[in-house]
Amino acid sequence: MPSSSENKSLHAAPPGVGARDPAAPPAELRATSGRKLIATIVAAYDHPLVRWYSRIRFVILRQRFLDEIGQYLPERGRVVDVGCGFGLFALYFAATHPGLTIRGIDLDEGRIAMAKRAAARLGLANASFERGDATRLGFDGAVDCVYMLDIIHHIPRSAVRPLVETIAGALASDGTLVVKDVDARPFYKVAFTWALDKLMDWRAPVSYWHSAAFRALLCERGFRTVSHAMIDILPYPHVLYVARRR
Repeated sequence: MPSSSENKSLHAAPPGVGARDPAAPPAELRATSGRKLIATIVAAYDHPLVRWYSRIRFVILRQRFLDEIGQYLPERGRVVDVGCGFGLFALYFAATHPGLTIRGIDLDEGRIAMAKRAAARLGLANASFERGDATRLGFDGAVDCVYMLDIIHHIPRSAVRPLVETIAGALASDGTLVVKDVDARPFYKVAFTWALDKLMDWRAPVSYWHSAAFRALLCERGFRTVSHAMIDILPYPHVLYVARRR
């Protein structure tokens, strides 16, 4: 569980109004969008294998999907990216949503270190990263939004319900939980997704939820939830869940 100092860092105040906020993305990065922004983020990583991995992740969750997810993030406030990995999407949203402060959390210390270096190279002071276990999150105050992108199916099923309960208790009264994951059907799409998951990290466990079951879990935990498939030309059974506190 993150230390008290780590927990406090999760809840830094959002950027103020007036003089240029030092946490705001650099002007040249704010003026960059689309494929150019994605290419700039990929180039910020110093290891060729990580850049290769990053390109694949941005093909799977490309700009169209990220912008669809991004519309559910608040304009301003505190956001937590649970299971951020190398921080790719936290950096993307930090660049496209300059009013947010985004904290990425991941269990892998090496990935966190690379995410920090990439954020520094990009000048994204509104994105920060720390090591933490997604199944044992600790919050000491309300946050405005939590998102999890392709992380639920890598978490043991027994830990998903407590995780959702913890997030529900940490969100502000009008807070939002955004989850992008994959459905457990149809079979050929699940098989394709499983094969790619294992290719990316053969050690990582996978357990895919039926979308109706996961939506029911969110509703049971006190969320008003809507979900829909994200249609892709690639055979992925993407599902997006948008859950708001009741």
